[in-house]
Amino acid sequence: MKKITTPIIPVQSYLVKNNQAKEIDFKAICLFAATGFFWEKDTYWKNQKVLNPASFHQLSDTGKLISSAPYFNWHYQPDRNLKFNDALEEFTHLFETIIAEQIGNQQAILPISGGLDSRSQAVALRHLGKEVTSYSYSFSGGYSESGIAKKIAKACNFKFQEFFIPKGYLWDVIEDLAEINGCYSEFTHPRQMAVLPEFNKMKGVFCLGHWGDVLFDKGASENYTEEDLVPLVVKKVVKKGGLEFAKALWNSWGLEGNFKSYLESRIQELLNQIDIDHIGAKMRAFKSQFWAPRWTSVNLSIFEKAHPISVPYYDNRMCEFICKVPEKYLADRRLQIAYIQKRNPAVAKITWEDQRPFNLNNYQYNKMPYNLPFKVSRKLKAGVNKVQQKKFIQRNWELQFLGKENEKQLQNYLFENDLQDFIPEKITKNFYKKFQEKDSVNYSHPISMLLTFSIWYQQKNLNI
Repeated sequence: MKKITTPIIPVQSYLVKNNQAKEIDFKAICLFAATGFFWEKDTYWKNQKVLNPASFHQLSDTGKLISSAPYFNWHYQPDRNLKFNDALEEFTHLFETIIAEQIGNQQAILPISGGLDSRSQAVALRHLGKEVTSYSYSFSGGYSESGIAKKIAKACNFKFQEFFIPKGYLWDVIEDLAEINGCYSEFTHPRQMAVLPEFNKMKGVFCLGHWGDVLFDKGASENYTEEDLVPLVVKKVVKKGGLEFAKALWNSWGLEGNFKSYLESRIQELLNQIDIDHIGAKMRAFKSQFWAPRWTSVNLSIFEKAHPISVPYYDNRMCEFICKVPEKYLADRRLQIAYIQKRNPAVAKITWEDQRPFNLNNYQYNKMPYNLPFKVSRKLKAGVNKVQQKKFIQRNWELQFLGKENEKQLQNYLFENDLQDFIPEKITKNFYKKFQEKDSVNYSHPISMLLTFSIWYQQKNLNI
């Protein structure tokens, strides 16, 4: 007998077999097609499931699940007498303790963006006196995230590297990526694959900021009610073109009922598992229990391919802390902002990407008329780029799907293999045509999912 304890937010999925026959789970795949991640325990197969988070599990010697028992349930029990400064003090101690323990005496490898999660980590690592190698990456021909990241690194006296994500990198690494993430995520999101060789040259432990933006912000607007939650989840998780694509697959496979009803019933079923009355806290718990492990965690395996990883916001103690903090302290990133302002005022003065051109001290002025000069400047720049016919890259799929060479590679995976044995070719052709001729932004997700299914089906056939 084998015992496994899963974290509250697992870094990796633990796959176990059950007594069902080995059959493709078409309903689970439709949910994956719509949202880009598998739901709850789902996998590609009916006889293979993922262990629940935050639970003790017993497995047989043959790897089948015998029993599971939760040791933690998401809840919302805030200390009504907790003052903001006391919450800040508790967060400061907890956050820095977790990072100190996770990094130990090793060097930290810190990806920095223009947001608050990695910025908070940078401040903590600087305060703790850790040796840090930092980096950031931008899309070739796109907005330079590295501009802000470089300033944060300089303020913290970190070594810094800037990477550019090149056009068409995906085709050289797609088979490796499929092996790393098991085709449990679409392939155009993990841009770190483009710089994996550079990661291998570094030394130390990755200090990753995933999920901080969910834990330390409002879960939902105050005006939402319980009846609004299912539509809200649909809005949050279904990708552009995802509902149309999933419906097409559902109908082609002759599944009973209709996809949208199935999607909504699954969401309601999962929401019912969360015993929280506060809507914002319930939404945060839903994301953390069912979204983080199956969406965010999947591509952490790419970092692990190069070096060990640490994820401070995933720590069980951080999750437990969140459950007792009043929502008003979590909303609008208040705790993180106050932490950075207190620990490193210089970093607080650096532009906050989501509030450009303002920083953590004056972002409240990101409204008319104070932000008018910036808005005008941005529109003028966009106009100049349009006149000069310069394509401004905003999304990774633009670098991987657009252009003749990319089209050749993409078409090969979509039309020159056995994908039609799994997904009717008319569906693939229909969505590819819509991507090319109708709306590339709206249909980029279905194309990325078709590419993912193509690789998975190819690997499935090889492993039979």
